[in-house]
Amino acid sequence: MQSQNPVPFRLSLALGLFALGWFILAAPWLLGQVTIPWDAKAHWYPHLVFAARSLHVAASPAWTPNIFAGSPEIADPQSVLFSAPLLALAVLTAKPSLTAMDWAVFAMLFAGGTGVLLLFRDRGWHWGGGLVAALAFAFGAAASWRIQHLSQVFSLCWWPIAWWCLARALDRHSVLYGIAAGLAAALMVLGRDQVALLCAYLLAATVLAHWVAAERPWVKVGATLGPLTAATLAGALVVAVPVLMSALWGAESNRIVIDEIGAGRGSLHPAHLLTWIVGNLYGAAGPLAEHWGPPSPTWGETGLFLARNMGNLYAGALPLILVLGLLRSGALLDRDIRFVTVALVVTLLYALGWYTPAFSLFWHLPGVDLFRRPADAAFVIGGLFAILAGYGAHRLLTGTLRTGWRVEALVAAALVTLASALIVSKGAPPAAWTNLAIAAGTIALSLLVLGLGRRLTAAGLAILLAAVLVADLRLTNGPSESTALPPASYAVLEPGSTDPALALIRSLTVRDATRRDRVELIGLGYEWQNAAMSHDFEDVLGFNPVRSAAFANLVGAEDIAALPGQRRFPPAFPSYRSELADILGLRFVVTRVPPGDIDRRLPADALPLVAEAGGVRIHENTRALPRVWVAPTAMETPPDLAVAGFPSGLDPRRTVLVEGPVPPVRQAGGTARILAYGNTGVTVETTTADGGILVLADAWHPWWSARIDGRDVPVHRAFGVVRAVEVPGGTATVTFTFEPLRGLLRQIQAGSRRS
Repeated sequence: MQSQNPVPFRLSLALGLFALGWFILAAPWLLGQVTIPWDAKAHWYPHLVFAARSLHVAASPAWTPNIFAGSPEIADPQSVLFSAPLLALAVLTAKPSLTAMDWAVFAMLFAGGTGVLLLFRDRGWHWGGGLVAALAFAFGAAASWRIQHLSQVFSLCWWPIAWWCLARALDRHSVLYGIAAGLAAALMVLGRDQVALLCAYLLAATVLAHWVAAERPWVKVGATLGPLTAATLAGALVVAVPVLMSALWGAESNRIVIDEIGAGRGSLHPAHLLTWIVGNLYGAAGPLAEHWGPPSPTWGETGLFLARNMGNLYAGALPLILVLGLLRSGALLDRDIRFVTVALVVTLLYALGWYTPAFSLFWHLPGVDLFRRPADAAFVIGGLFAILAGYGAHRLLTGTLRTGWRVEALVAAALVTLASALIVSKGAPPAAWTNLAIAAGTIALSLLVLGLGRRLTAAGLAILLAAVLVADLRLTNGPSESTALPPASYAVLEPGSTDPALALIRSLTVRDATRRDRVELIGLGYEWQNAAMSHDFEDVLGFNPVRSAAFANLVGAEDIAALPGQRRFPPAFPSYRSELADILGLRFVVTRVPPGDIDRRLPADALPLVAEAGGVRIHENTRALPRVWVAPTAMETPPDLAVAGFPSGLDPRRTVLVEGPVPPVRQAGGTARILAYGNTGVTVETTTADGGILVLADAWHPWWSARIDGRDVPVHRAFGVVRAVEVPGGTATVTFTFEPLRGLLRQIQAGSRRS
């Protein structure tokens, strides 16, 4: 929908100035001075390195053998295989650096801001307003403060691009723009996160608003069916298979059922709204000891479970004052911007979660119960707020917004006073007063610029507004402990790392015809958890919130293994001296403390120290079994394996616990050797007198198939977590192949038969 009074839009100038502001704000990351930390590097970066390494040696990245004894990357919503910017980076370079990954993230933020500029142009709004909106969108609120949550950042950035294509498809009745809208929306949905869900609802609401706004809605519905059908088909072709794969993997994963109360613990606290005016009010940018907002010990009990940077909404003092100006004048309900205003209010109610009765209604919308943090809506709130602020700048630059700014100054002063009272009442750290003073200064500067605006040309004022906003965002939303750490913090994850502990792991682990030693990285620090993916060795643990439920329950694999105390020992894996540790081929425990400090049941000297470097200790489990072996007998897996543990006296080399039909007893004797080992294919040769049960101690998954001399055979889940097949007598060649598409169809067909 275009503005009633369109103005010439200088797109090239707006894009050039946005690019300049983008580079100024992103430069510390782009120049390698800092890197996006936490999940971006400890989790996402190793997945990127794994995908790049696999693609450049012509290996499939669909399955990784490097964490959790094997995991389906193609079904994992936390992998990079369906993230367009990161997958493109993996294709372009075999060894992506930390800085290269940051370039991909900021390039996506630039693309999102460009989408905002295009929306402003098509609506006939002033280019200066688009510039303000693009800067606030890319560097404000959660897009800045939670930049380490890459999937959500990417989902947010695809939204304005999809919206622009969709608006053109609706306005022009264009099938081509419909296809483009469907593809952009699909790339957004491939994030498979809560931000993507909320933005999908916004796109659907955009269509409804377009129909309702027409003079004859029924005619408009008919005219837009073609483009919308094209959008739906194009999007479905892209997302159907990945979303189905993730849904099936989610059903087998550790992902717990989320109830309304559990989701409510991730609500945005009403006090977080003050971060709209005082960006670092609660100390989210500094050391953890300076954080005093909800939830924190200083604030007091809230029942919330949020990281310190999840509630920050700051997008600059200037955008806030412009939105207050729209509110004062009533322009927030202009026909041109009413949809964005309503969407912001609804999204804010959603984000507040259990603090309003509205969340009980939202909870019944499809997809909402899949996610645990309504506060994730802060990403969408930031995007909508940026567009409102840009519209305020448009009204100012076109002379259609009443100026004076006294009311806005009084409101800002009242909010600063409220923040001051909160600092006093909660006994906040002294740094809170510094942050308050910075906020007061940026507010004063913004009001001064707005007051002088009448003396400038519209173009001059637009450039000045952008300059002030860039300076403000650089000061308040710039690099901090939450968003930027020295690259050295994650250097151990880079493919060319010379860390001495990594060199020891490589030198000690054996990969031959029978052995493929696994390690367990435990308590080495946040940055080490997925190091096995970066450096191609194999870990029993890893770092991923989504992993096999069976593996997690039996092995005790939590989503985080950064601290020694985060190692859980369930009944099936009660100690490093246990049958399951041996079955998995866990040869080395790599940690910074004696293993007895982690495993209280471990006998003295059970895991002798074999090497040490840089404070990292490597202890050996000499009882670890080879990766493949043939056993003569099998028995049914006890139904209470996860609760009672393995049967007493079990010798896994002789007796295999299997699910399903139990193979018959065979004569003792038999050998197995690995002929070829890859990400998605393993070939084993067995030699037995009259057959047996071949164990391949890699994680079981229903999409793995097996063939013996070209004949399909069933793959048993053995010992609750690994793979096994029945082999005939003599010499046989067994080929294990990961076949996600075939496996997906098998699961769907099996589900249909059960229903």
